[in-house]
Amino acid sequence: MNLPKTDTSLFQRMRFILVETSHPGNIGSAARAIKTMGFSELILVKPRFADALKNPEAIALASGAQDILDNARIVDHIDDALQGCEYVAAVSARLREFSPPILSPRVFAETMVQSQHAKIGLIFGNERFGLPNDIVMNCHALINIPANPAYSSLNLAQAIQLLSYECRMATDTGELFSGNIGFQGQLAAVDEIDGMYKHLEQALVAIEFLHPDNPKKLMPRLKRMLSRTQLEVEEVNILRGIARKILDTAKK
Repeated sequence: MNLPKTDTSLFQRMRFILVETSHPGNIGSAARAIKTMGFSELILVKPRFADALKNPEAIALASGAQDILDNARIVDHIDDALQGCEYVAAVSARLREFSPPILSPRVFAETMVQSQHAKIGLIFGNERFGLPNDIVMNCHALINIPANPAYSSLNLAQAIQLLSYECRMATDTGELFSGNIGFQGQLAAVDEIDGMYKHLEQALVAIEFLHPDNPKKLMPRLKRMLSRTQLEVEEVNILRGIARKILDTAKK
């Protein structure tokens, strides 16, 4: 019997929870922030205005993330938002004398990717007042974003974007940002590169750019420069084609 596969990625396990949000635009911006990073679950706890998910400003600032708003839930109490969560973290710029362990966004993200928690709740407070102490004290961790000590204020949506970004980068999907996008040719072998250098040196001598009796450090510097590029087979062939053309022209 083939059982259906369950998506256990962080994208499915992470829940974004906004507590008593004051501005409808921030809800739309939050929806946009989490969608751009591949997340989808948004819960609002007692937003401070009616029809929060249908507010025109929220819809406008969601800007293509309407599906996040359509599937978001509004609840009356934080306990309802955390139902089913096995790990809960609060995000706050204000540190408490007595608080759960303090984590940076990056450490939190890396820890959650490696965890086996079925559901993770990430809580963000009101724009002006932040989170009540009783909510923070009941969390497993307090996430503090390292910022300018003289001005550590972040917009709610900015904080959500930063946390969702770090969580994405901590997953395998984050490798998409590493520069491995697009065509990847086969790396050239050492003997192919060595042959290219000899061919190139012959061409430079032929046009008297390189004096064979007084080469100085031209070839070592060229080798040093090109070695930083991780030459591919096609690139070596291009350089040899240039050298061949130079030699053919020099003979005329």
